[in-house]
Amino acid sequence: MPDWYDLHAELRGQESHQDALRRKSLRKLAHYTKRNVIIYYSGWLQKGNLQGVAFGITDADKNGFMTVVHKLDRAKGLDLVLHTPGGNMAATESLIHYLRSMFGSDIRAIVPQIAMSGGSMIACASKEIIMGAQSNIGPFDPQIGATPSQAILADLKRAAEEMSADQRMAYIWQPIITKYDLGFFDQCENASKMADEVVRKSLRECMFVDDTDDDAKAKIDHIIKTLGSNAATHMHARHIHKERAKELGLKITDMEKDNKLQDLILTLHHSCILTFEQTPAIKIIENHEGRCHIGVIAPQMVFPSIPPPPSGQF
Repeated sequence: MPDWYDLHAELRGQESHQDALRRKSLRKLAHYTKRNVIIYYSGWLQKGNLQGVAFGITDADKNGFMTVVHKLDRAKGLDLVLHTPGGNMAATESLIHYLRSMFGSDIRAIVPQIAMSGGSMIACASKEIIMGAQSNIGPFDPQIGATPSQAILADLKRAAEEMSADQRMAYIWQPIITKYDLGFFDQCENASKMADEVVRKSLRECMFVDDTDDDAKAKIDHIIKTLGSNAATHMHARHIHKERAKELGLKITDMEKDNKLQDLILTLHHSCILTFEQTPAIKIIENHEGRCHIGVIAPQMVFPSIPPPPSGQF
């Protein structure tokens, strides 16, 4: 029975030059590594000015991963090439669970440039992360809207301390606190707990699966206390370079150690960026066999302008 990709293929015409270049790069990387390769790419850096576009991780991405994982020889493991700003934490957890159920702990994350927030959480669900001098992961402290949930809780604690010391401070803090809905602070606390649980479980079951319980716990605690802490990283958009990632205890492999691998990864990365720059694509989920799930900007309907009637006529 045909799946989403098979049905969609019937609607497509000849592949574009951008598709051909990207798929050639994917095949070359898979041929070199002898592993399955899937790219998970977002065009937020090229098209971030568009309003209402889901550049981040969403539940809709599950359909894309189902499409590209279907028919792969899972015994070959998975190299997951990540380029994403992050996104919904529940969707991120679900994607991690799906990929782990398909490939177990035989997953390598490759970060050619940026995998932030939820992308970092996905990278932590691998046995190693391949990074270059230009690569970054980021903190995974949860955000409520555009505000770090931990910063909100820190303000609540500060308010309680200042009002306890001086009741006059209530005139300052009361209007700030009362703008939040009932249960909001519990949501902030639960979001932090969930991020901790997801990353802790991923690291223990994959990256540190062979470590003793005590060693694994010490490493994981240190990683979470840093990357999972808004106070430690100071801002959610903080870029964590590979040397800093190594210092935190993550298993990082230098992309530069293998020149051929580095060239193949960066060629693939640049071909994806060219796709975003030159086509309506906003998100690409694709494997080395050419099966893909590509999100595009919906075409806008354009109406021709109607010239005004000649003078004296209606």
